[in-house]
Amino acid sequence: MKYYTIAPPPMLAKYVRYYWVLEAGVAPGTEYIHRTMADGSAEMIFHYKGMFDELDVDSQDSYAPAQLHAQTRHFRRFIVGESFGIFGVYLYPFAIPAFFSMPSSVVSNHLPGLDDLLGASGKILEEKMMLAKDNRQRVALISDFLLQQLRKKSPHYTAMHAAVQGVIAIKGMVNVQRLASSYCLSPRQFERKFKELSGFSPKTYARIIRFQAALMEYDHKHKSLTDIAYECGYYDQSHFIHDFREFSGYHPKQYFSGAAEGVAYRDV
Repeated sequence: MKYYTIAPPPMLAKYVRYYWVLEAGVAPGTEYIHRTMADGSAEMIFHYKGMFDELDVDSQDSYAPAQLHAQTRHFRRFIVGESFGIFGVYLYPFAIPAFFSMPSSVVSNHLPGLDDLLGASGKILEEKMMLAKDNRQRVALISDFLLQQLRKKSPHYTAMHAAVQGVIAIKGMVNVQRLASSYCLSPRQFERKFKELSGFSPKTYARIIRFQAALMEYDHKHKSLTDIAYECGYYDQSHFIHDFREFSGYHPKQYFSGAAEGVAYRDV
């Protein structure tokens, strides 16, 4: 299995966190199951080799070769029975209004196809990404496409964008009322504007980001769950376990053991 990330061009860095690639060989007669977790950022996904099916489907989303995995508070499971290659574009949630001209909250928890979001241009982008000779060419293709989207839509990076980015930067450890007052907005005004850009209320978004910070402790297996909970801003271990189960489907002990389903890429 191979997993790596690529920095975006500087002109995209306000909206694109990074590009990533995941490739793996799957032996004939075997299957690989991947689990996505709750995430405060969105992703554009291109399956250029192999195709996953979703397990435990309880939504009306259909899984396509090129999709937007919007910011979500749910975990989902996918299965593939062949070798695969995926190119991803990890976006700040406010990139959705910038690139797709809609509030982030419209697509929260969903996986719309890029052709549904972008029409013919989405289908053309999908075909180019699938036919690219390598991932270096995919980086160039998607960078050109996203820069064109920015030029067409000319989005403005505002103080509210910085607020969302700030919650990510401080790993969700924020007092929402204090944050709202720092922007001279009533809690209701702040929540409405924040949700348009992040996809969720500030309180829910902070919980998801705090959970994501806990996931990043995977490489520190020597730490106790109590230490991880404390460092990630949880009041107590039971609160930490509750959020972790809700957002991942795992007890944190199972996840940090390295034996959980769909986390093999983290050991690469």
